[in-house]
Amino acid sequence: MARINRLNPLLEVLRTAPERVNKIFIQKERGPHRIGVIVGEARAHGVPFLFVPRQKLDLLAPGHQGVLAEISAKPFVSLEDILAGAARPFLVLLDEVEDPQNLGAILRSAAGAGVDGVLLPERRSAGLTDAVETVSAGALERVKVARVPNLVRAMEETKERGVWLVGADGAAPGFWHEFDYTLPVGVVLGSEGRGLRPLVRKTCDKLLAIPLAGGVDSLNVAAAASVFLFEVVRQRRAAGKAT
Repeated sequence: MARINRLNPLLEVLRTAPERVNKIFIQKERGPHRIGVIVGEARAHGVPFLFVPRQKLDLLAPGHQGVLAEISAKPFVSLEDILAGAARPFLVLLDEVEDPQNLGAILRSAAGAGVDGVLLPERRSAGLTDAVETVSAGALERVKVARVPNLVRAMEETKERGVWLVGADGAAPGFWHEFDYTLPVGVVLGSEGRGLRPLVRKTCDKLLAIPLAGGVDSLNVAAAASVFLFEVVRQRRAAGKAT
């Protein structure tokens, strides 16, 4: 069971997957205007809610915005489900990204860029936790996420299906925009400290870097994800092709 105590993520879940919301606790005292929107959405979807003293919410969820919702975990989908639903796949593959803050930010960028799916390895990866849900500001609900037993094997499978894999690697000689992203593509991003593992790097079709000014070694993985993902968006729109 997961919990959400922020208004925007809760609104997104209520609007896109209300069946995941089991119960909402709402402060009795006057709060932000959007609490009324929460109540309206809950009523519209038949989600039970209960008014409680703010003091109780303070104990249950410090830092809340006047609400606390108990929700079922977002279900993972299969890699096949993602590929089958994409005419020209646009994927994100994450190699051991363990920080929930980074994963949440990446998922928000992925939703904004219109990716078809995000692949996470089963081991050494952040899960779809409360923190990820909160940082994504509800965007997690708009992204298909698959958890794969072996990332390299999943990479090989996507390549067999005609998807080109572009890895973000600060040591690569080419720049992030030097690829034809109008092709079916998967952007591969490494962990916060280690980057791409050697075998993951080797399995990529192309390695590209983001040039940085002197004194800066690397970008945060979530920031790097945004640079790559919105280059895909830019190229596809320039070519007249939707993502």
